[in-house]
This record gives sequence, C-alpha cells and structure tokens, in this order.
Amino acid sequence: MQILFIAFAALMAVLNIAAIYTGVIALFTFKKRRPYPDAAPEARFAVVIPARNEERVIGKLIDRLNAQHYPRDRFDIYVAINSCTDRTGEIATAKGAKLLHCENTHCKGDVLHQALAKLMPMGYDAYAFFDADNQPDAEFLQKMNDALAAGERVCKGRLKASNPYDSWVSGGYGLYHALMEWVYSRPHAAAGMSSNLVGTGFVVHRDVMDELGGWNTETICEDSEFAAICARIGVRIAWVYEALSYDEQVTDFRLSLIQRVRWCRGMVMTARRYTKDLLRRDCPNRKVALDFAMVLILSHTAPLSMLLSILSLPFQNQLMLLMTLGSLALSIVGMIFLAILLCILGGYSVRRMLPTILLYPLYTASWFPLQLAALFLPIRSWKPIPHQGGEVEDLAA
Repeated sequence: MQILFIAFAALMAVLNIAAIYTGVIALFTFKKRRPYPDAAPEARFAVVIPARNEERVIGKLIDRLNAQHYPRDRFDIYVAINSCTDRTGEIATAKGAKLLHCENTHCKGDVLHQALAKLMPMGYDAYAFFDADNQPDAEFLQKMNDALAAGERVCKGRLKASNPYDSWVSGGYGLYHALMEWVYSRPHAAAGMSSNLVGTGFVVHRDVMDELGGWNTETICEDSEFAAICARIGVRIAWVYEALSYDEQVTDFRLSLIQRVRWCRGMVMTARRYTKDLLRRDCPNRKVALDFAMVLILSHTAPLSMLLSILSLPFQNQLMLLMTLGSLALSIVGMIFLAILLCILGGYSVRRMLPTILLYPLYTASWFPLQLAALFLPIRSWKPIPHQGGEVEDLAA
C-alpha cells in the first residue's frame, strides 16, 4: 500500500510540473504595466461579428460600436450571419452594419473562415472580432489602434462580465475572467509572452491573416487553436489592458456545463494537434511557443493529477488521510477568500457577489469533471448559447 502511494505521489509530482511553471510565471503579475503610447487613429478596421439568432443582443453591440471614440470612417461593421431564423440580419442592417452570409457552418471557426475570405481582398489594416453579446468600451478601437501602431500584430483586450450579479453562475464567470487576467494575461504579457486569447474582443493585423491565408481553424474551440497557430508562427498575443469589453455570461449552471466542456474539449483537441509542433526547435519565437506548449500540456496534466490524488486516497494511512481532508477544508476556505480578492481585483461589488463568493468552491470544483470528460469524450458539435441582452451593470467601473 505504501509503495503504491509513493508511486502515485511521484507521478503526481511529474504531472504538476506544468502547473508549477504557470505559478512561477504568475509572479510577473506584480511587474509594473506600461500602457501603449497614444497614436493617431490610422488603422482601418473591419469589425467582424459572428451571429446566429442574436436578435436580442446584436443591436446593442452595434450601437456601442457606432459610439466608439474613433473616426467612423476608419471602421466598418460586418455581421456574419449563419443559420439565422430570427431578425438578426434585419436589425443589424437597420443599425448600419453590413451582412456577410455564411452557409454550411458547423462551428464559429467555419463562420470566421468564410467571413475573412470575403473581407481580406478589401484592404483593411486589421480585423476586430466580437461576439454578438459583447458591449465594448468607447475607447476600445482607439486603444487597439495604439497597440498596432506600437508594432503589435495580435491584440487581446480586457474582458469583464456584463451581468455578474444575475446569478452565482454568471458571477463565477466574472471571477474566472478576473483570475485569467491576474494569473495569466498580466504576468505572461509582462514576461514577454502571449496573453490569454478568449474568443472575443481581440484584433488581428492583416499581415498575420495574409501569412496564414485567412482564418483556418478546425476545432470546436477556435480561440485556443488560433492562439496555438500564432505561437507556432512566432506571433505574440499582446494584452491591451485599456481596451475593455463586456461579455454576457451564462446564468444557468446546466448551460454553463455545456459551454465549459466545449471549451475544455477544444483545448484538448488543440493540445493534441499542436503541442508537438510548438516544441520544435525551428519555431520563430521559441519563448512564446514553449510557453503556450506548457498551457496545452496543462490541459492534460491538471485533470490527471487531480484524478490520481483521488485514486490515491485508499492507499493512504489514517494520518495522511486526515491531513488530506484537513487540506481540503482549508482549500475551500482559501477559495472563498480568493473569490473576495478576485471581486476586488475585477471591480465587482463584494456585497452583491456574496452568493458567488460562497459557491465559488463549487464553481471551481465543477471544472474537474469537465476537464476529465474532455480528455476522453469525442465532443465534436458546437451548440449555441442563448443570450438575454441585459444592460451592462456599472459600465464605468
């Protein structure tokens, strides 16, 4: 029994190497951030919005874009409609957007592939991508223009939940975005590596699209795959703190499981397709490539390490078992305090987020079975998540 426990412990130590690496890089979050210098509004953007039955939210997004503090003649808004059976296209046209009709699509990546194929010959300097439920801050395009003028080629903006107080689930997503900002995007950008690329609120320079020959992702999680492709060709994903956008979050726990297992499966598919390439010596920017390879490796090692820790319980002596249970209790308390800290760092009201804070250990624990399922279940279909179109709360926070 003792020998088996030691074997489990040794294997878990190996599996946790990627997690330890991530923890070390996270220390760079304390490095002082330098904003991009102000630049003249020169970049001409094509704003691309994939939309499938989004009549509840598409109008508000286009209104936000039309209110940008950026010359209106320097960007055009395109709504890439696919399999729509509602008034999405009609509303978008009435608000001043142009329609791109995409057919025979199975996932968001297919929509973007067809949209970019139509837009690339038009000579835009950069492409800005939003989901239909987003509401960008008025300075978004200007701040992205500043980053492009400074030489960046793929830029990710800061993301906050637009409805963090609707339920403990949407609040959990808000804390998730805050965690990704402070543990991943901030420190990795400060260390000269890539920001986390969530699939909305980001900009790609035309040079990158020209090099790639358009948008050609194939997995059900196009953002992770595109980040891997950028790492492989040596393009760093810059993090632009000042380019803020709000994203409507799922409020129902069951729907959140459907959405998050797709995210996890997409990361696993990306890892299996690109990790080997990112470890090659001929990567143009090995620092960026190896860093993202560690992220992909973590998608496998983190759930497997947790599984081994559970399987090792029967092989522990009584004292070790009591210590494990005590450690679990302390972890639950620690996650509650972490949730309070993330509320403060993310700019959310601690009082209004109280249900989320108390249930944050459950939200965090729910990732484990999803990550484990993603390793073994062949999830190939993309299911749209319905949006309600509520107003952004505390937009100026």
